[in-house]
Amino acid sequence: MVYHGRVKDGTVVLDPGVELPDGAIVRVEVDLPGESQSRKDPLYRMTDFAVETGIPDLATNVDHYLYGHPKASDGG
Repeated sequence: MVYHGRVKDGTVVLDPGVELPDGAIVRVEVDLPGESQSRKDPLYRMTDFAVETGIPDLATNVDHYLYGHPKASDGG
């Protein structure tokens, strides 16, 4: 579930009507004013996980490397 609130004097104050039991484990995700929604999308960070594979035809033959399909023709 998602609850909303604000920080006041260093304390998270949830919106009126929200009641959580003592000891509840929570995760705080900050929405900064002006922050682009697209930057929150995990797909936006996909390039953070890219690695150099050394495979020059990976884009062309991804199915070959992942699933063992025959390699695609190089078109030449």
